[in-house]
Amino acid sequence: MKKTILITGATSGIGKSTAQIFARNHYKVIICGRRKERLTELEKELSEYTEVHSLAFDVRDKNAVFESINSLPEYFSEIDVLINNAGNAHGLDPIQNGDVEDWDAMIDINVKGLLYVSKAIIPQMTKRESGHIINIGSTAGKEVYANGNVYCGSKHAVDAITQGMRIDLNPYKIKVSGIHPGLVETEFSEVRFKGDAERASNVYKGFDPLKADDIADIIHFVISRPYHVNIADLIVMPAAQASSTIVKRD
Repeated sequence: MKKTILITGATSGIGKSTAQIFARNHYKVIICGRRKERLTELEKELSEYTEVHSLAFDVRDKNAVFESINSLPEYFSEIDVLINNAGNAHGLDPIQNGDVEDWDAMIDINVKGLLYVSKAIIPQMTKRESGHIINIGSTAGKEVYANGNVYCGSKHAVDAITQGMRIDLNPYKIKVSGIHPGLVETEFSEVRFKGDAERASNVYKGFDPLKADDIADIIHFVISRPYHVNIADLIVMPAAQASSTIVKRD
């Protein structure tokens, strides 16, 4: 029987690559995102490999989260794997110059959005006493760097919530994993720098960053382990990166 996987933030970057690798491995895939056109295109692509269902909602919208997940047709309603991938960074300013709207966006998406989606899905996992939740964090959740303040805070929260989930859901045999990537070349930096493509591209100059497919491959590996094996906490960086601020560039 095919397992069903639900992926948030599936319209680009790590989320899209993850949806692709699981479709190719014949999971039933539920792709979630805000951009309907991208969801439609991805659903068409993945349908060549497996059954796909798309849900268009913003993880910040609590009502939309619950309404969307409750609307799943019966064939997709039993979710075996949840990947909380939706997340973002806005701005790179010292705390005294930070934009409150940027702070709200990061906390609402990275923290509250993760909680809303998890809350909508966990009850069915506890009832079945099975399931796997993967929360996509960041090396920013393991250390703080200059001007990272609220973004780092939000990812530290993801790390803490992941650990709390693992403890609270242990009696229900639910596996909980945290995966914390370093520098991955996606749309991430372009969003952080408000569409400044040149500034975003400079982040990845002079070394080989991780690609979204690298992280998707790791997510697939974590989920494909035997059920008695849980890779609880995993940090992955490009070989050129030693920490958030130390990168060997050519």
